[in-house]
Amino acid sequence: MSKKSILAAVFLIFIGIIFGVVLVSNFRLGVEQGFAGDPQAKLGAPSQIKDPNYDYKALSKSFIEVSKAVSPTVVAVVVTSKAKSRSSDINEFFHFFSPDGKMPQPEPQQGAGSGVIISQDGYILTNNHVVEDADAGIEVILNNKHRAKAKIIGTDPSTDLAVIRVEGSDLPTAAFGNSDKLEIGEWVLAIGNPLGLQGTVTAGIVSAIGRRIGLIQDSKGYGIENFIQTDAAINPGNSGGPLVNMNGEVVGINSAIATTNARYQGYGFAIPINLARAVAEDIIKSGKVRRGFIGVNITTVDETMAKAIGLEKAGGVQVQTLEKGGAAEAAGIKEMDVILTVDDQDVNEPNQLQSYVARKHPGDDVTLKIFRDGKVFEKKVTLRARKEENLVASNKDDNQPESSESEVESSSKAVAYDNLGLSVKKMTSQERKEADVDKGIIVAESKTYSEAFNHGVQTGDIILEADRKEIYSPKDFDSIIKSHKPGDAILLRVKQKGTVVFLAIQIPK
Repeated sequence: MSKKSILAAVFLIFIGIIFGVVLVSNFRLGVEQGFAGDPQAKLGAPSQIKDPNYDYKALSKSFIEVSKAVSPTVVAVVVTSKAKSRSSDINEFFHFFSPDGKMPQPEPQQGAGSGVIISQDGYILTNNHVVEDADAGIEVILNNKHRAKAKIIGTDPSTDLAVIRVEGSDLPTAAFGNSDKLEIGEWVLAIGNPLGLQGTVTAGIVSAIGRRIGLIQDSKGYGIENFIQTDAAINPGNSGGPLVNMNGEVVGINSAIATTNARYQGYGFAIPINLARAVAEDIIKSGKVRRGFIGVNITTVDETMAKAIGLEKAGGVQVQTLEKGGAAEAAGIKEMDVILTVDDQDVNEPNQLQSYVARKHPGDDVTLKIFRDGKVFEKKVTLRARKEENLVASNKDDNQPESSESEVESSSKAVAYDNLGLSVKKMTSQERKEADVDKGIIVAESKTYSEAFNHGVQTGDIILEADRKEIYSPKDFDSIIKSHKPGDAILLRVKQKGTVVFLAIQIPK
């Protein structure tokens, strides 16, 4: 071997030894620092919260205590209905067939919801929609897995509430809170049996109060809604279960969700317990609800309406029509009155007044604070029982003269007010007869999203009065419009789909 080859081999061996030493050194360093095979390795870091008074379990303890206290009072309600044709439940064009090719016989249907025990002797509060199809039986599953048959004591479709009962004594009973004292942002828990998962607890806050969502309707088209809105997860099966505050008190009965996929999307609604308790007490005492009524049709008062009637600021609810022979009429309430408070409680939405009065009985008195013609005063109203007949206001006035304008001319021409998005024309004698009025002009068009449209004026409405003056022709209306300057609000009395209402429009600036 040449001298050069020997030197090259020695050099390579030397380099290899050096490289090996470096690798071993690095490996040992990694072991010493805990990166490989070190049983003493320490992961993570101590808490960075240094406050000695901080109790990281405090909030959790509250949730735990409330869950322990209330869960035993919550039950699953299993409802069985009689056999129904599947085709009506699925699709009239498709049917399920049995293996032999024959149509299967209709089978009983079963659904489940929740309920809360409200007395030691077995009364349970739940939703009407949970038990309304229970024509083949109701079974209740208690928190301890005990099963019992239940019977319906009474239902109230107007509030979507029902009371059922099981035989028992010394049953765990829920505590009632005061839903009138709830505040937006307050922590609440929803407890129930969503999607068949018994004894589920979810947490959230009160995200709104006094919600009306247009969901509840009884056979007469009457529904009482003043929902508590919460973002606590509520799903099918939660219906009838309690919404509870952090003192372990029931403040609502979970009833509905706002969703596009029939599952939780962040918006749940509960019936306030103050209303639910009054309904339950009536049902337990008499098997039905004895509810008092004022006998008014009311709407909210917006800024434009407030300006039109001389009210300092938007607030209260305005009386649109009165039930003939009703409590309000007997007490001297008039159309266009604004109800500001009931028993010293502010009223700014129709359902606030409605749900408060719904807790009362015929013969009970309520005190209303009224705004009328620039004055504020009080009226005591003795509530009466509800009249079932539909109310249609009459606008006849046989002493008023006909306008001198020709019917042909008025019926063929419409007067347009582009700034209002409104056009009107005189009514023909046939139109007046069909509408059961002998004055007024008809709205030929109310353009979508215009000033008139946004304040409730609809195509086909009949304007009976403007600025508290009776209207017989477009000329009458035109003179009133031209007498006002931009920014002024004008009060209208309108017959809309058979009902007389008050609306207000503002002359755009």
